[in-house]
Amino acid sequence: MPHLIVEYSSNLEANIAPSALAAAIHAAALETGIFPIGGCRTRLLRHEIYVIGDGHPDNRFVHVQARIGAGRPAEVRQRAAEHIFASLKATTASIFASQPLGLTFEIVEIDPVGSLKHNNLHDIIAQRRQVAQ
Repeated sequence: MPHLIVEYSSNLEANIAPSALAAAIHAAALETGIFPIGGCRTRLLRHEIYVIGDGHPDNRFVHVQARIGAGRPAEVRQRAAEHIFASLKATTASIFASQPLGLTFEIVEIDPVGSLKHNNLHDIIAQRRQVAQ
């Protein structure tokens, strides 16, 4: 974990490539040092239909939800949230300066009951890193 789910208004694509937004948020999550690389997944959901604020078609939004495993102390979650959100703000700063834009971020702890995982990414990524050295 985390699973970073990035929802955004389709009109944002006039200002930034979705792949650049995903890369920045993913990198920021890894920079926190609290999430294992093999568990970090970032995905974007483009919304065609939305109403923001007064409904003006120029209004844009980005909402990031970080779904993480339960058990980290509140101060660790807060630090991670602030770091990832700071990256989101920096990545969208030029848009924010010239267009109406709402940014939101939340961390949600996943209840371990009923949360099932099957993942070989940790081992494969470690092998790739070893080969690259």
